[in-house]
Amino acid sequence: MDLKPDFGRIRKTVLHEEPDRVPLCEVLIEYPIQSQFLGRDVTADDLESQVEFWSKAGYDFIPLTVGMMTPGKVTQESSISKLIQEIMLADSPDADKDDAWNLEVHSFIKTREDFEKFPWDIASQLDFSSFYRVRELLPEGMKVIAVSGKIFTLTWMLMGFNHFAISLIMDEQLVADVFRKVAEIQFAALNEIFGLPYVEGVWVVDDLAFGTGPMISPQAFRDHVFPWYREIAHRCHKNNRIFFMHSDGNLTDLMEDVIDMGVDVLQPIDPTCMDIVKMKKEYGDRISLVGNVANELLRSGTVEEVKEYTKFLLSKVAPGGGYCVGSGNSVPVWAKFENYMAMRDTTLKHGFYPLTL
Repeated sequence: MDLKPDFGRIRKTVLHEEPDRVPLCEVLIEYPIQSQFLGRDVTADDLESQVEFWSKAGYDFIPLTVGMMTPGKVTQESSISKLIQEIMLADSPDADKDDAWNLEVHSFIKTREDFEKFPWDIASQLDFSSFYRVRELLPEGMKVIAVSGKIFTLTWMLMGFNHFAISLIMDEQLVADVFRKVAEIQFAALNEIFGLPYVEGVWVVDDLAFGTGPMISPQAFRDHVFPWYREIAHRCHKNNRIFFMHSDGNLTDLMEDVIDMGVDVLQPIDPTCMDIVKMKKEYGDRISLVGNVANELLRSGTVEEVKEYTKFLLSKVAPGGGYCVGSGNSVPVWAKFENYMAMRDTTLKHGFYPLTL
């Protein structure tokens, strides 16, 4: 099958119209999966092979990260981890510890003094080099989505979740100031992104919920997080960019807020705790949905099970547009390659409009 990328397919879907086929959509596919697809090693610095994978696999864009944290797990190579290792731990006796840089283990802002001493100016120096290098590599019709965000996640990680939660009550201004600094860095990145015409979307990756519901109270989100994302959405729409959001967990109690913020596309509609058919029925005229093929299914299911569930999504969620097929989070290294391919191939075989499943 000759798969030609066409980002117009995404735009039409977001407008709740039916393009030629249901788009494939992921915020992250780990390099070992890309390597198996191409039959050769794909690495973080091999941008040419990454573009080749995303286009040949049937995607209409390549996601590129610009921000202090990358999607997925906290990595030693992310911008914020390098800053902690090279600046904050430079003279520390803990510098050689294996996990000293890891925000999932250690926190770095507990007091006003910590906040004032944090090297925000260095943290704001984001790397856009891949965004400029990719321009000459993109095939016709293919675009870039800039992956950013983690305003909520990075704030609580810098403070440590328990301390962050206590400070929401005991020192709310400190929390607000950390949110502001993290958000301002993201806003500066937007200014650069909007100057690149081949970057057609911004994808915020920021987990807001557990499987049981929001990680903090909806009102705390409204006070401290959602105003920043509302402004990002406003700037995206002003510059004719699509605003995507990723959050795991059960977002039911936050859906009206998410829509009110101006989110165009929500991913992944966590299959462990959300009913995507119900979500499409209740909210599908106001927001587009991506994903819902459970990662556990990709890890331990059979090829036939993946095919059947993908066809279920195509038949129940894709009619009328407003839906892209994807995983229940991202495509990790531990997903079975044959199951990833089953999800992809089923979409490309049965996902052409008008749907006939």
